[in-house]
Amino acid sequence: MKGLKCLSGITVAAMMAFVLAGCAPTATQEGTGGYIDDTVVTTKVKTTLLGDKALKSREISVETFKGRVQLSGFVSSPQLASRAVELTRTVPGVKSVINNMQIK
Repeated sequence: MKGLKCLSGITVAAMMAFVLAGCAPTATQEGTGGYIDDTVVTTKVKTTLLGDKALKSREISVETFKGRVQLSGFVSSPQLASRAVELTRTVPGVKSVINNMQIK
């Protein structure tokens, strides 16, 4: 009976180790906490861009991975693209900004 409890405890510990390892971040994949952080950053960037009346921010897509924000979509001038990048850099949690916006 004691051996069964010990084996049971070891099995549960091993399963927990595998579950926690599955949530751990790698170089190409975020962990659970990182994903939530990036979602918050993306939301804050979108909110900041929506607050600027000069930008048609609904045409700008925002993606975040480990604090690196990628802006893509369309703007009407290079000045507006620069404005979107500047605004994005002011958001807490943004480590860098990749500008993939196109001028239409």
